[in-house]
Amino acid sequence: MSTDQPGAGLPAVDLASTSRFAAASGFEPDEISGTRVTGSVELGPDHHTPWGVVHGGVYCSVIESAASIGASAAVAPHGKFSVGVNNNTDFIRAMTEGRVDVVAEPIQQGRTQQLWQVLITRADDRKLVARGQVRLQNVVLPGGSG
Repeated sequence: MSTDQPGAGLPAVDLASTSRFAAASGFEPDEISGTRVTGSVELGPDHHTPWGVVHGGVYCSVIESAASIGASAAVAPHGKFSVGVNNNTDFIRAMTEGRVDVVAEPIQQGRTQQLWQVLITRADDRKLVARGQVRLQNVVLPGGSG
């Protein structure tokens, strides 16, 4: 999905065409703002470990993507974007397939850094699958004056 936030100062977010790596996670953002990012992922065999469960790296990637998108939207009006400098992800329950919902919200937003929490829950029963915290550095966009 491509989401364009008027006045946010960032190009539309289209993970499928901007990053093959991010697209491989399957994360589809729905709502994007500097204070909240939501979306979903349809998990299946392409996300599995050799033992048939979803690889934890998928959750880490989705968490990093959701936090980075929201943090970047928050600082875009200042000519900046945000890059992850630390990602702590807890894997709560294993999955083999199904849709999960993603909700990312800031814990702290400062001039130079931000801290975001991301929750991944099963769509069918809202049970927590993974949770993560991402610390991000706000950096000047190439060509920006931030």
